Amino acid sequence: MRIRATVAAVTGALALSALAVPAAQAADSAPSYKAAVAKVHSHATSGKNGLRAATDEPADLGVTFSNLKIASAIKVGTTNHVTATVTYTMTHGDNYVVGGDDFDNGPYIYKPSTGGFLAGENPSTCTATSATTANCKGLVDIYPAEGDLLNIDAGTWKAGALALQYSTGDASVAEGLGTTKVQRNSKLTVNASPEPVRKGATITVTGKLTRANWEDNKYHGYTSQSVKLQYRKKSSSTYTTLKTITTNSTGSLKTTTKATADGYYRFAYAGGTTTPAVNATGDYVDVK
Repeated sequence: MRIRATVAAVTGALALSALAVPAAQAADSAPSYKAAVAKVHSHATSGKNGLRAATDEPADLGVTFSNLKIASAIKVGTTNHVTATVTYTMTHGDNYVVGGDDFDNGPYIYKPSTGGFLAGENPSTCTATSATTANCKGLVDIYPAEGDLLNIDAGTWKAGALALQYSTGDASVAEGLGTTKVQRNSKLTVNASPEPVRKGATITVTGKLTRANWEDNKYHGYTSQSVKLQYRKKSSSTYTTLKTITTNSTGSLKTTTKATADGYYRFAYAGGTTTPAVNATGDYVDVK
């Protein structure tokens, strides 16, 4: 679910008030968790202070979060739904009921520089470890084909968590609990020819490095990137770097090397903050 908002969207009273629903609304008719998160976005970007009157601001539930863990990187392609699992410890008072119909909590990630904000379709599941603490596990859902991300969103995101009460609109929001990289998925191909080839003859190795474009949902050539040509003998499990070359204006690669023995050739890209590392599947060449 895409939620693009200003930095203030998930900070302080604005975030708390944006989660609010009318106090008279009964718990059994409360909006879904997804709808509650959507309110954070809609009210933040509209410039409103929330659904309640300014004199009736929602209260902080007094819930805190710690020990948040999320993958160091999330690779996102062009079409497939991607999830990132997040775990954390939640500490709460008597005014928050773990597993109660009127209460939910869950993780989210955000990128202040672009206003990116992504949460889960559903709240976390929690297991109480004491009267005031619980271990929680939730998902952040990403749908690239539905416009959840722009290319400028690639890079480092921060992680947070929130807890809310539907009937009162009271909530707790915590930021800066961790970081992750949301990356444009990469692909790399290789073809070594001719095959078979005489020992000492020249082998031409071609390939292409591409990465996901989140704005047209296609893969495009990744230009001006350093890529290693690697080789391993048929009898070995270890690749050795032969040389480093650079992708051209279409992301394509082309180089030559001498045939020495039966083995596999591949290209290897080390990756970066916005794009993950990737290795092409080795192409076998029979040397006569």
